[in-house]
Amino acid sequence: MSEHDPRYPIGRFNKPAIITADDRLRAIATLAELPEMLRNAVDGLDTAQLSTPYREGGWTVRQVVHHVADSHMNAFIRMRMALTEDWPTIKPYDEKAWARLRDAAAPVEWSLELVESLHARWVMLLQSLSEEQWARGFNHPENGPVTLDVVVLTYAWHSMHHVAHITHLRAKEEW
Repeated sequence: MSEHDPRYPIGRFNKPAIITADDRLRAIATLAELPEMLRNAVDGLDTAQLSTPYREGGWTVRQVVHHVADSHMNAFIRMRMALTEDWPTIKPYDEKAWARLRDAAAPVEWSLELVESLHARWVMLLQSLSEEQWARGFNHPENGPVTLDVVVLTYAWHSMHHVAHITHLRAKEEW
């Protein structure tokens, strides 16, 4: 994958061999900052710009914003399940099919507000976790066991990944 691959503007997620408390704190800080970063990324875009794919064959900016809300809601629920159940098996979902549902045409503001509230709760929860809780996790039918410390790093990356889709498109289009 090239550094300039529009699908992965910040590169693919690479799980570190060892995850430290500092790694988790940085990831939580990214999750705390995402709502403002996402809002800033779409600030001032008109309907036509929001309807523009971030790359050929990719989702529109609007779909990206709604995807972040969908994906992060799922991650939040999965983490809560991992904290309250013994290694639950989670249910994957077809994110491409979700992006084609009728509500993907909703105003981006709806998902921006949802992400703001969701991330406030998510960060509050994450800041409360003990070392033992970070080692809990869930079973993903396709990816196997996933610990919560990996989840938080993955979604910090996911946050920056999708903000970069929008900001790179804006830079390319000079919006």
